[in-house]
Amino acid sequence: MPLHPHFERNVFINCPFDDDYFLLLKPLLFTIIYFEFEPRIALESSDSGNARLAKIIQLIRESQFSIHDLSRLRAKKIDDFYRLNMPFELGIDFGARNFDPKYHSKRALVLEAGAFDYMKAISDINGYDIKSHHNNPEVLIACLRSWFAETVGKRGLNASSKIYDDFIVFNRDMFDHKTLKYKSNHTATEAEHFARLEIDELTIPEYIDEVKDWLQKTNNRPGK
Repeated sequence: MPLHPHFERNVFINCPFDDDYFLLLKPLLFTIIYFEFEPRIALESSDSGNARLAKIIQLIRESQFSIHDLSRLRAKKIDDFYRLNMPFELGIDFGARNFDPKYHSKRALVLEAGAFDYMKAISDINGYDIKSHHNNPEVLIACLRSWFAETVGKRGLNASSKIYDDFIVFNRDMFDHKTLKYKSNHTATEAEHFARLEIDELTIPEYIDEVKDWLQKTNNRPGK
């Protein structure tokens, strides 16, 4: 099977999909697109006829780069189970890289919340390039910037604080644009309410398109 035509630009994202994590997922997606790469994630499509594991394997095959966030491994309360999907998908990605010469160029970033948290659950990955985001979007962007420079080889990148500022401006512009859409037939308060609801209901493909459109319109691109 030949490599995907966009293999060198695709970044597979392995992360939790709970509501709390969306505070990190959105800046994660934004930063990948900001650096002119293509995020690939299981939520990019919904096909009941395609088994989730088969979809994930396909995404891993199509992506030279991958980001694995293990920050939700710990159970939140007594009798809860560890969240094992993320380390399982990391294992699939690691196996592809090591067992098939075609994928030897694959590179991965492993994320966690606090330093060395992973050692309590999956010590076999000690020595991996593991960065801690502390559940903070601005710190997460700094982790991503470092990895894209160190491992992916990107140069001329904006400072992480500038990228975070652009992320905030993007969100404000998106809210203002959607509010304006509703103002012709609603009060200002109602328009803002519907704008927030629309943003909250954006699917991952819609959100990715919003980021791409904004970056294209603002011509806000880092160096190569």
